[in-house]
Amino acid sequence: MAIIVNLDVMLAKRKMRSKELAEIIGITTANLSVLKSGKAKAVRFSTLEAICKALECQPADILEYQKE
Repeated sequence: MAIIVNLDVMLAKRKMRSKELAEIIGITTANLSVLKSGKAKAVRFSTLEAICKALECQPADILEYQKE
């Protein structure tokens, strides 16, 4: 897929665990894991907004486009 999810990078920069982020944004750790792995087919803007708010970042810090 041409969209790369850099959520692990942002979590590491913020020294936050996936479980903690999942609790803050109100989704299951399983759903967060699917998003982190890049296997998600879509992401709601409300979820993306909650992630950015919790990690104090921009959507471009999390999502990246690369040509295949």
